[in-house]
Amino acid sequence: PMPIDDLVEVDYSLNGLPAVFQQFIDLDLKGIVYPAGNHTGSTCVAVPFTIPDQSDSMLHLAFSEDFFQTASFAYYTAGAFNITIAEETCSYFNISTEIFGSIIPEVAKYSVTPYPVMLKLMATEIPVISLEQDSFTVEIPGSMEVFAVLPDSTTQLLFTMNIAANTSIALNIFDQKLVGSLCLNRLQFSLAHSNVGFFEISLLENILSYILQTEVIPSANAKLSRGFPLP
Repeated sequence: PMPIDDLVEVDYSLNGLPAVFQQFIDLDLKGIVYPAGNHTGSTCVAVPFTIPDQSDSMLHLAFSEDFFQTASFAYYTAGAFNITIAEETCSYFNISTEIFGSIIPEVAKYSVTPYPVMLKLMATEIPVISLEQDSFTVEIPGSMEVFAVLPDSTTQLLFTMNIAANTSIALNIFDQKLVGSLCLNRLQFSLAHSNVGFFEISLLENILSYILQTEVIPSANAKLSRGFPLP
């Protein structure tokens, strides 16, 4: 197996002997991504496929949807979709109960004293990959926990939201690596639990979308730009 990063590695071993024809050689590679050091647990069963006959290049390389789904499983298992955003890691502004309280009156009543806010995002299921022309979409079901950080560094849960994120990743090949660029297409929020009382989640959609666009997407793109090594 070939390491991709600290979390996952890819197995490009041959499924069988090379098939030699008069005009080309056909190599059937396994193409499975695993969590680093853990080659068990993937539920994906690869479906065989063929590459259309083309003669305009010396090499044709094709990846199936199953390959990317094993990568989704591996990164999910390794915890790559679990992200914490706190005051010390937020690049553009300090998120606090004061900011949330200015939007949601229930937070202002619950937390009169301004405290820093910590967001914990996690995928609740394995993200689903759908392959398209030169890109693929990723449906990510998840949740976001919003905490107030108290002066003694303990946290107090304010509320929890369900999140459904639709993203797309454009693909390219650079420096013998498959690289991607992530774009956030659509977000849906719903209130799962609240310690501050019920409120309309639509009040928070703009600020939460902004936080994800400025904090999570750039971080994901920095990792995607490192690329997958090609066989």
